[in-house]
Order: sequence, then structure tokens, then C-alpha cells
Amino acid sequence: MSIPNTPKTATIDDASTVGRTLALAFDDDPMMRWFFPDGAARAAGLGRYFSTIFTRQYARHGVCEYTEAAAAFWVPPGAQDKAVPDAGTIGELSEILGDRAGLFRKAAEAAAGEGPQEPHWYLAVIGADPAAQGRGHGAALLRSGLARADAAGLPVYLESSKPANLPLYEHFGFTVLGEVQLPGGGPALWPMRRGPAPRPAGV
Repeated sequence: MSIPNTPKTATIDDASTVGRTLALAFDDDPMMRWFFPDGAARAAGLGRYFSTIFTRQYARHGVCEYTEAAAAFWVPPGAQDKAVPDAGTIGELSEILGDRAGLFRKAAEAAAGEGPQEPHWYLAVIGADPAAQGRGHGAALLRSGLARADAAGLPVYLESSKPANLPLYEHFGFTVLGEVQLPGGGPALWPMRRGPAPRPAGV
């Protein structure tokens, strides 16, 4: 039996489900393995990390959607400044990250410096449970957000921390803008941009 992959709006009540899904999705992500090097504790740490940024940032100032096996956090134009971690969020994330908190802050600053100045939609997080790979969960969430940006005539920006995902994003029209080496000996990030789809003639 197929698993439904129609995007639904995520609310605060979905935090544990969203956190658990994204923990599975990012278990093999180079950047998250750098932040959570202890394999035995990684799943719990990732779950807390994603639940925290969801409830304190993106559920409040973004557009969050999920399926039964994937989740995505989008930030609309004009809300980027609001979606950054406040002091309380930073404190909570620091407790979760432990001795990697300093590296996390430097990495976040490095990534933030790459963002475009033009109005845009920002795809902050997207991930699917590897057990559901090939069932279209991530693609459904990606199409949903891209349709929203296209309707507004705006580009979309993201940073990929996993080189294997670059071809997938390129398939959806993204272009790699460069490569950013994270400070402190961290892995690379690839900023990517997708322009809005052309509007049909007469629209």
C-alpha cells in the first residue's frame, strides 16, 4: 500500500512527528554529522534540534508542510529577519549541541552571508525518511513550495549540505551559485538559486 504524500500544513502539535522525520532524513547529512558526531546520540539530538527550530522559528514565521515521510520549512520574502534564532532559541540549541554550539553559530553566520539581497522564498529545510525513498514525498513538498514562489513571480534560494542532492535540485531548476567551506574544518555548503517559472503569455 502506498504512503500518502500529499503535503499538509504542519502546526506546533506536529513538532514531534516533524522532528522524528527530519532526524531520519538528515542522519547521513555531512553537516549534521559534523554537528552531532556521536552516532549513538545523533538520532535523539537531531530530533530535538529540528523540533526546536520548527516550534521556535519556522512554525511561527515560515510555511511548514509535511507528509507521512517528509517535511519542509519555507521562509517567505520579508520574513527572513524574523525567522533567525532569538536569544531563547540560541540558548536551547546550544544546550542540544553541547561543545559543537560554537561551530554551529559560526556555520550559521557563514551561510547567512551567502543569502541573496533580492526578494525571494528561502527553502530552509527539506528532508524525507530514507525508508520512503522513491515514493515522491520530498518532490511533493518541493513542488508545493515552488508553485507558491512561481505564483508570486519570485526566485527560491537554498543551501544544500549534501552533494548527492545537487542533481535533484538541478532537476527542479536550481543552479549552483558556488561552494562555501564552513569554518572550523566543517564540510561544504552549496548555495543554489531557482528563478521563477515564466508566466504564460497574457497572464
